[in-house]
Amino acid sequence: MAYPLDVSPSILAADFTNLDKEINKVVASGAQYLHFDVMDGHFVPNISFGIPVLKSIAGKYPLIMDVHIMIEDPLMYGPQFAKAGADIVTFHVETYNGNQNMITKTIKAIKAAGAKVGLSLKPNTPVTALLPYLESIDLILVMSVEPGFGGQKYLDIATDKLARLRKIIDESDANIRLEVDGGINEETAKIAVDAGADLLVAGSYLFKGKDFEKKVAYLKGLEHGRN
Repeated sequence: MAYPLDVSPSILAADFTNLDKEINKVVASGAQYLHFDVMDGHFVPNISFGIPVLKSIAGKYPLIMDVHIMIEDPLMYGPQFAKAGADIVTFHVETYNGNQNMITKTIKAIKAAGAKVGLSLKPNTPVTALLPYLESIDLILVMSVEPGFGGQKYLDIATDKLARLRKIIDESDANIRLEVDGGINEETAKIAVDAGADLLVAGSYLFKGKDFEKKVAYLKGLEHGRN
């Protein structure tokens, strides 16, 4: 199933001293999603923010809370993010050393807590790691940078993964969004969309500088040039 192209601005790049103003820019731009990058300092070498920030935002804006948890124990914390207001909780297929039983338990626990579920994979993880879970997830997040820090450059390896996943999703008629995160700007967004992405996470490109609404409009306008 192909979704209309949309944008999920990442508040990791926002000005936290003016967070309400920053989120209202997202609303005004017409983007339907708000992306949260949650990092625990263990699964990735950085620490960001957690449940209190999500809880302070969820329900106050007409946006889909798109929460990406880069943490070692998503079975424990994923359901807590769902209960705190996440509409989608995405965790990494590499957690628990790829143990299928643990990943399946985590998917079920997050859904039981009331959220949709996504699975993410790092740049060097093969697409085949996701195949056992396609019937039970709602979103796939392809990392086009090594997770942990914003402002990195897009890695070309992601383009092939997006194309392969687009083919798998379309051939199976699965109801799965295909999201990409990392180094998204005017040039790389077009590459990712042409490869099959239908949800673009952008942080620095949108929040650092001017013309937030024009940039979102440009990204969403790539819909018309999709293959």
